[in-house]
Amino acid sequence: MTVTPRDDREGDVLAVVGQSGPSVSFFDAATDRHLGSVATLAEPHELAFDPVERLLWVTMTYYSGFYHANTGRRTELTVIDPDARRVVDVVDLAPEHAPHGIALDVARRRVYVSVEGSDERPGGVVVLDAGTRRPIGRIDSGAPGAHWIALDAAGRVGCVANKEAPFVSVLDLERGTLTGRAPVPSSEGVAVSADGARAYAASPFRGSFFDGDEPESAINVIDTVSATVIDALPTENSVLPVHLTSTGLLLVGEVRTRGRAMAPGRLTVFSADTHKEIGGLDIGTVPLTVHSSPDGRLGYVACFASATVEVVDLASLRRVSRLDLGAFGESGAHGLAYIPSEGAS
Repeated sequence: MTVTPRDDREGDVLAVVGQSGPSVSFFDAATDRHLGSVATLAEPHELAFDPVERLLWVTMTYYSGFYHANTGRRTELTVIDPDARRVVDVVDLAPEHAPHGIALDVARRRVYVSVEGSDERPGGVVVLDAGTRRPIGRIDSGAPGAHWIALDAAGRVGCVANKEAPFVSVLDLERGTLTGRAPVPSSEGVAVSADGARAYAASPFRGSFFDGDEPESAINVIDTVSATVIDALPTENSVLPVHLTSTGLLLVGEVRTRGRAMAPGRLTVFSADTHKEIGGLDIGTVPLTVHSSPDGRLGYVACFASATVEVVDLASLRRVSRLDLGAFGESGAHGLAYIPSEGAS
């Protein structure tokens, strides 16, 4: 009997942000059945699941609009019980604002949230205690607009993508300090290897302005110890999200255009070890977030403009299914989180 990547996922759930909903929707990871949605404040962006408390953290970034084109920056995080599918807390980070990226250190019980800067402070990372849900520190990124954040498995190294700065911020999470600035022109998505030795940052950010010619789109490979770029993986199109799987695959979401119109995007897969391209496939329009199942067998791509989530068998690089948020009245697919069943977490 052929075993598919979804045969052993009974009870597992995929959470998906509907940014323009605004909501978080829940789907059965084995059957794609829509289990329900939880309404949130505007505008939810990214997700992080805490398997210890079994809580889902959601960043609320703007009142409406987008980066550099919004009606105001929010200051809240929403905390959801994904099993009961209800909001259990709203954490206000004020005066910090525009929380965007979020990552969890399960062992040390820390939540790291990237926030935009202001006239009084640069962008940075707010550190919260996962148990009390209260801020316990801040790490400056040295850039105006901290965006995505990624951590190593041990919670020692963090990297922050900066849309408005010519570098990726490398952080010592144990000391709570900025330790390096890897020279990457206007970065977007970022991922960190499990051992913390390497980071992978997409560049340049779409919409950036350069004095000279705009750099070619690429994934910059960073040595986090020296904060230097040691390789660049060229991509045909601009890249927004990147993600590392537990099996050593680097998943890259490419944004395509036809003239001035948006076109179906592409999921491109590299080996994180060899930096060689393995393959790819066409996906929905404007991929914003890429995620994977804990075992690394399935990839998930949230595509904002098409309001879809692509479910991909990463061994064959074939689409398993497509979740249509529009069918449930949601739009603007963004953050993703994989929630194992209670017995597995």
